[in-house]
Amino acid sequence: MENDCLCDGYAEGRYVLPLLPYDMTALEPLLDAETVSIHHSKHHAAYVHGANIAAETLRKIAAGEEADKWTTSATQNFAFNLGGHLLHSLYWENICPVSLPLPEGKLAEALRTSFGSPECFLSMFRNVCLGVQGCGWGVLGIEPISRRLVIWGVLRHQDVLVPGFRPLLVCDVWEHAYYLRYRNDRAAYLDAFLRQVNWQVVEERFNHCCMCHE
Repeated sequence: MENDCLCDGYAEGRYVLPLLPYDMTALEPLLDAETVSIHHSKHHAAYVHGANIAAETLRKIAAGEEADKWTTSATQNFAFNLGGHLLHSLYWENICPVSLPLPEGKLAEALRTSFGSPECFLSMFRNVCLGVQGCGWGVLGIEPISRRLVIWGVLRHQDVLVPGFRPLLVCDVWEHAYYLRYRNDRAAYLDAFLRQVNWQVVEERFNHCCMCHE
């Protein structure tokens, strides 16, 4: 899936931290500037760094510069960190500083087909995110066989990397995403998050996926 934030996440043979599409203070009242800064410049950046380290280790193994006994751990580290980089890149783009109306058109129709209505989707998505055990993600995406929308609770970053699955909307429910503002009240964070979904970006992702299969 072509997406500006994903294109910005790789340059000159290395994974890079994309710039935020807004100022650090822009997501108030959803998220405070300190949370956004730490989340982006520390946590997201760590996944970028980890992906590069793992990719370089795999390159060295392939070139005979590292023992092949490290292959399993390197591939696991690569999947986890690349998944974290991917999900965070999508996350920053699918929240916005203002509250936008629920989608219309083809995306709204797809939400009705899979969940009954856009409003019912919001309730189900919130419940999935709320029910993720420990830490993880809530993900709305297109399941590759039926081409219907599905919601997944993701416990590890790489769990969303199912062949052909196309993520459209992601919500980070690791505690670092919300704890400074909401403490252990994940429900309050989710209520605020769902009021500030960038439906324009989600719809663009959906429409692009539909075009690829026409």
